[in-house]
Amino acid sequence: MARIAIDMDGVMADTTQQFIDYYAKKYGVEVNRETLNGQPEASGFPHDKEIIRSFLFEPGFFRTKVVIKDSQEIIKALCEKHEVFIVSAAIEFPTSLNEKLEWLEEHYPFISWQNIVFCGSKTIVQADYMIDDHVKNLQHFKGEAIMFTAPHNINVTGYKRVDTWQEVGALLL
Repeated sequence: MARIAIDMDGVMADTTQQFIDYYAKKYGVEVNRETLNGQPEASGFPHDKEIIRSFLFEPGFFRTKVVIKDSQEIIKALCEKHEVFIVSAAIEFPTSLNEKLEWLEEHYPFISWQNIVFCGSKTIVQADYMIDDHVKNLQHFKGEAIMFTAPHNINVTGYKRVDTWQEVGALLL
């Protein structure tokens, strides 16, 4: 039985799509997901990145994200075979705490509150595997780091990479 730490935003919840949807609602402009490839999360949009970053502080931003395809089924299967923790650097956005917890309770009711970790820095995380979409969270991890592909990390190398939850299942189940 392995201990697996799984990030929420960009791994379980589609943050990129949420940015695209919020941007379209606010500015009436549809941004193509592929145009965001290789750019920092907020930099691929026509407006100033601080305007895009402000979405992170809007009520509902974290509560209404779309679930990434196949994540529920694969994470449930992982929970049956391994010790799984959901680890989110939620403290960076204090208003997100309740929204993230409610989102998890709705979409992943099989995950116990005891297996949810909201922290500031993920350097404290000790597990056999960490699945995350940000280098800053993987670079100091002492176990096996697995990068979940997102537009902002498409050009990052040096990590085992998975593009889908089916690939996660093939790797860890």
